[in-house]
Amino acid sequence: MADAPANDAPYRIINGVDFGEGVLVQPFTNLYGCRVGDETRIGPFVEIQRGVTVGARCKIQSHSFICEGVEIEDEVFVGHGVLFINDRRPRATTEAGTLQTAEDWPLQRTVIARGAALGSGAVILGDVHVGESATVGAGAVVTRDVPAGATVVGNPARALAAERRVDS
Repeated sequence: MADAPANDAPYRIINGVDFGEGVLVQPFTNLYGCRVGDETRIGPFVEIQRGVTVGARCKIQSHSFICEGVEIEDEVFVGHGVLFINDRRPRATTEAGTLQTAEDWPLQRTVIARGAALGSGAVILGDVHVGESATVGAGAVVTRDVPAGATVVGNPARALAAERRVDS
């Protein structure tokens, strides 16, 4: 594994990242405590948090947020501004009124399987699995598992019927 990305972009925070070979990280990114696989490309203004795994040959477009608890397998496309959420009942304080800490909520895990594509602006809630080669439409809100090969759109995301598909 490499100890730094392939390029020398300025204005990034990189701390404790396990890089594969040939990784490219654009400026204005925050990466810490995560793993990024070979030949992955990470756009500007992306944050990838501690404990996240990003596979090989992925493309993470600008302004995306990938939080703790997310596993992205190989060859996944993450569009611009995709947001992952790892807590379905967020609160600032405990019932006693003290600020919450990591111990005060259960981390929800999310897996994005090999070859999946997440459209720009999609929101992926915690505790879901997006199947191999599935497509999540732009702006979709994924609240439950997406089967392999399926295309989902809308809020909440629902399977796109084959007869409704519009090819350009």
